Parts: sequence; structure tokens; C-alpha cells
Amino acid sequence: EILDFFTSEVLRPLCAEIETDLRLSTHSHLQLDDRNPLKVGLKSISTLLAMYPIRFFDTYIDVKKFVTQYLDMTFYNLTTVALHDWKSYALMRDFAHQKYGLELIEPHLPSQTVEQGIDVLEIMRNIHIFVSRYSYNLNNQFFVERTSNNKHLNTIGIRHIANSIRTHGFGIMNTTINFTFQYLRKKFYVFSQFLYDDHIYSRLVKDGRYFKENKDELEQCYPYERADKFNKGIRKLGLTPEGLSFLDQFRILITHIGNAMGYIRMIRSGGIHACANAIKFVPDLDDIVNLEEICKNEDLPQDTVKAAKVLDDVLDNLNKNFADGTAYFNMLVNVFAPSFRSQKNQHLKHFYMIIPPLTLNYVEQMMNGKEQINKKNKAGACFTDDGFSMGVAYILKLLDQYSVFDSLHWFQSVNNKFAAEERAVQETRKRGGDIKLDQTNTLTMKRLDEYRQEFELLYYSLSSARIFFRSDQDEVQVDSEQTPVQPSQPSTDTPTGQ
Repeated sequence: EILDFFTSEVLRPLCAEIETDLRLSTHSHLQLDDRNPLKVGLKSISTLLAMYPIRFFDTYIDVKKFVTQYLDMTFYNLTTVALHDWKSYALMRDFAHQKYGLELIEPHLPSQTVEQGIDVLEIMRNIHIFVSRYSYNLNNQFFVERTSNNKHLNTIGIRHIANSIRTHGFGIMNTTINFTFQYLRKKFYVFSQFLYDDHIYSRLVKDGRYFKENKDELEQCYPYERADKFNKGIRKLGLTPEGLSFLDQFRILITHIGNAMGYIRMIRSGGIHACANAIKFVPDLDDIVNLEEICKNEDLPQDTVKAAKVLDDVLDNLNKNFADGTAYFNMLVNVFAPSFRSQKNQHLKHFYMIIPPLTLNYVEQMMNGKEQINKKNKAGACFTDDGFSMGVAYILKLLDQYSVFDSLHWFQSVNNKFAAEERAVQETRKRGGDIKLDQTNTLTMKRLDEYRQEFELLYYSLSSARIFFRSDQDEVQVDSEQTPVQPSQPSTDTPTGQ
């Protein structure tokens, strides 16, 4: 009874006092009550912790050991409940050592951060939901939520992925790639069915034949008017209840595929980031000593040799992942390319002809999305959607159609179209007119400038996405093509690789 009384009246209040002091020291950056010892007073707790163990009949009362066990148990339990608070409890352990000389045990729990966001496991299990609800930004490498019932939108960046990989281990990366591969298989089946449709296939064949027969008169540029006619004419085939045409759905399908590829790129970047944080403590990556041999040479115990071997394996794995990484894009190209380029999938060889109307559809969607940002009803608002560029670049690589698409000179045709319309507006301005006509011309010029900027952004993002799928042979070919003064135009008689 005396021991229980001493524990309840002295030891437990002492533990609570020390825990409170550690919490206040850790969160001193917050607006707390006045802790000035000259005004509030200061209790000397260190004296109790410095006491030698007290013998009480057949047992000992060790105040310092009791407080240490209490803090270890409390910090461990609270960290398991909220893994993102691991850093706060790590600081509290440091303060306990500095202020009171307490040696607390590291819990060695998987750590998370406050801004961890959606976990990699959750995204992996619901990859089909993730690619439809998030938009990808190619340059800054992040995903942003399309719509949300909250007042904020969730974002996922490289740091979030690195934190998840550090929590679950590097093995989660290969599992994620496998899940993404299964998802792409299902999406490519829908992709093939769309291009196999008679209405779509016949239009693509007709446009391809028209361009081949008239490319000299067209100055090697696919006409803007024909792509615009395709984009508007396909709406006659029917609309969904949401008002989407078949081309809208096909664009969304390609965007989802591109978002999946963007997610794989982020997984690889996050893995390298996490690996760099783990290996930064190694003094020299080019000269990593073999600890196992050193332990054997020093005749250390067998358990020490085994531990050294485990550490050697960990360092070797980290060094290999950091130096090489994994070419996930090449893997997913090599696994799908043979099927895409086979004879039984000949209907896919005209895919490059649908890209011009697809880009028009994409630019219209982006223009509407950016206009919605400044409106009260923000349904459909977006400022980035580079998954489309990633998807187009990936599928062109699978079909080996980079050269035939370049032969369309599509973006040059778009520039020529806008330049001609701008000249027409300028001529109208020179002739003069009433005020309403001037206002109309000003709005027209502003609209043309916005469209031109959107097409330029699409061109740059598509060119950047193509770099990810460029192989060593492509780089050699590009270097050889840059040497002549006047490079010849690629042939469009037969699609390359078909």
C-alpha cells in the first residue's frame, strides 16, 4: 500500500509534469501561456531524477527508470496511433535527453509526414479512380484533384510518394507497376475497340488518303479545317447524358492512360528521392567498404559478421537503386509494343490521323476549364491536364508513329491558321468602322491569342513527354538528322513499323 501510494502521489505526477514540459518545449513555436520562470516560478525536477535507487524492503524504487519506462511507453503508443507525429515525439526524446538526461528508446516505427497525402497503397488499389479524379502536371510533377466537396484540393507530389515508399519499403514500387500494367491492359482494349469502329476507322482512312494525295498542294501540312470538321462532325454520332461526344470520351481515355504513366514516373522519382535521403549518410558511394570482410579479419563474433553482411546488402541495394533506377517506361513500352504493331491490330495504324482533331478537342476543353476557374460555379475547372500529352506520346511510341505524325506538320498548320485569321482581323481594323466592330475585333484577337498559347503549351508538353520514351537508337537518329542543312521530309506512304 505504501508503494502504491508513493507511485500514485509522487511518481505518476512527476511523469505527467515531465511529459507536459517536454510537449511545451517541443511546441514552443505556438502561442502558449507565459513560461517565464521569473514570473511563473520553476520546479526543480532534475534533483528527483538524479537520486540513487531507493531500497524499500525487498524491492528498489528507481525514479529515473520509472520515468523513462513511462515516457517510452507513452511515446510509442501515441506514435502508433498517429504515425505522422513521429517527428514531434523524436524531438521530445531529444529534449528529454538534453534537459533530464533520460535515455529513451527509438520506437523504429514506419514514419509518415503531416503532408503525406494519399498513401501509395490506396492509390495502387484504386488506380482507376485516381487517374479519373486527378490531373497531372508534367513540368512540376504533381497531381491535383479535379473537384472536391471541401474548400481545398488535394495534391500529390514527389515528396508524398517518397514518404510512402519510406513507410512501406521499396518493394511497393514493383507492386505498383504490376497494378498499373493490369489497368493499362483493360484501357487498351477499349482503345482498340474505338479505333475498330467503322465510323471512326472509315473517317481516318479517308483523311489519311486525302492527305497523301494532296500533301504537295497542302505544303506538307495537314489542314486545320479538316481536323475541325472531324471534331464537330463526330458529335452527330451521339452524345452521352453528360453531353460528351465519342471524341471527348476517347480523349478522356487517353488522358487516363497518360495519368497512369505520369504516376509511374512519379513513383520512380519518389523512389530515387527516398533512396537519396537514405544513402546520404554513406561517406563515399564510389568506395563503399565491405564490412563483412573487415569483421572476419578482426575475428569478431559470428553474429557481428552476419549483421555486417546484412548492412552490406542494404548499402549495395541502396547504391544500385540510386545509381541506376529502373526504366519502367521502357518496360511498359516493350511489353505492349509487339501486340500494337502486330498484323492483327492493323486498324491501329491510323491512330496518328486522329491526333489533330483530338488536340482541337483538348484545347477547347482546357479553354473552358480555365474560364471556369474565375466563375462562382467551378464545375469542370482545371488549369493543367498533361496526362493527355503523356498518353499520346506513349501510344505513338507503342505504334512507332513518331515520324508519320511529324510528317503531318500539324502544329505548323495550326500556327498558319491563326496567323491568317490575325492578319484578317488586322486588315479589318485598318479599314476602320464603328465602335462595336472594334470591340469585336479586340475580343477576337484576345481569343486567338489564348488559343495560340494553349496550342503552344500542348506542343511543348507533347515534345517533353516524347523525350521520356526516346531510346538510344532514337537519339542517334536525331543526331544524324541534325547534321544536313536541309533535312528531307519523312515519307508518309506507309506508317513506320507497320
